[in-house]
Amino acid sequence: MQKGVFIIIGLIFGFTLYGQSSITETSIHDLVKNRADEIFDSLVEIRRDFHMYPELSGKEQRTSKKIEEYLLDLGLEVKTGVGGYGVVGILKGGKQGKKIAWRADIDAFSTNFPDVVEFASKRAGVRHICGHDVHTTIALGIANVLSDIKDELNGTVYFLFQPSEESFEGAKLMIKDGLFDIITPDEIYGLHMFPIPTGTISTKPDEVFTYMRRIRVSFKKGVPVDSVKELTTAIARDLSRAKSESKPWELQNLSHPEIGIFSPDNSYQDYLIIRDNFRVTELNDRYLFESVLYETDRLNLDSILIKAEQQILNSEYKDKFIGIEYTSEDPGVINNKELTESALNLIGEVYGGKSIIPDYGQIPFFNDDFSYFQQHVPGVYFLLGGSNSDKGLISMPHSPNFAVDEESIRIGVKYFASLIINRANVK
Repeated sequence: MQKGVFIIIGLIFGFTLYGQSSITETSIHDLVKNRADEIFDSLVEIRRDFHMYPELSGKEQRTSKKIEEYLLDLGLEVKTGVGGYGVVGILKGGKQGKKIAWRADIDAFSTNFPDVVEFASKRAGVRHICGHDVHTTIALGIANVLSDIKDELNGTVYFLFQPSEESFEGAKLMIKDGLFDIITPDEIYGLHMFPIPTGTISTKPDEVFTYMRRIRVSFKKGVPVDSVKELTTAIARDLSRAKSESKPWELQNLSHPEIGIFSPDNSYQDYLIIRDNFRVTELNDRYLFESVLYETDRLNLDSILIKAEQQILNSEYKDKFIGIEYTSEDPGVINNKELTESALNLIGEVYGGKSIIPDYGQIPFFNDDFSYFQQHVPGVYFLLGGSNSDKGLISMPHSPNFAVDEESIRIGVKYFASLIINRANVK
């Protein structure tokens, strides 16, 4: 065969005459797309298996074993039993590059809501109503795609399959169990299903969710409980704030085109929600009035306690007042600004600008212990669309009719495999 023919064939298949790889960045993303299409049907089967056999936080034994077997079949180095049923897969590329971590949560949720899909949960009272079965499947798909082209892959990719996210304990347990002795990532990424159209993703720099705090007000015994509860309720309503006419506590409006988080002038930017239904408990010589608040501005957190205390001290119950405090301060997800902008630019360039929906707000009521990983490694947390109005599917986590368009699996594998390839190659 003539040399010119060899060159043409080499250009088509991405190799030189001498067998050395010359795959361009464009062509490697084409390989990602093709491979994701090839394995899509098998990934749907895996997702449905996870969905039918969900496991609660700390009990993810079967799920963990399935993950381990899949990764071993791909040829990855696998560590198990990290922080309970956590699994770590390690994929070493054929070239030098960065070390990138991808995290997927694997546990299910306790609920009596009936399942809405034909492959319903076979375990009473347990269901993947938050999409972790999809998260796990996407991570396995990314591992499959990248292992198929590992000789062309720069650096090392760590796949973290985290247990116990619903209890907000899994990330801490993995870290305590020596996760960062096993892996040394430069960056970390993860995702969560969200009720935006399939084929789209969203995220933003800095805070993704509000700052959540559990608040406790203590009074000496002898106060009229019902009257003090009315006082705390009134204070909560007085201190809560939102933009005029907006209702950030109404999650059904999150995706609304005019007032949702994807509109620059939205209801989810500057607000404080204090749940006004305080729970009352008795402890020794005092009554504890407890609730939860959601604040978009971290700098306001201390002043909330001060303002509430001032109102109590101006009330008729000031002599019985003991104190006010935050009793729980779980960290929030805070995206690295540079990595977020880089990731969105890359995905937009490879998959088109319509794949990105800008996010301008902060989501109340939700949080994710992915934040504990971000305390050690800079990273980005994405919202992945799983809703399809034509199919009647709305992927709002923890909602009774939660369902996911499985096409989002293909989308997630493509977008984020391309992202990892790109980030591992950044000097």
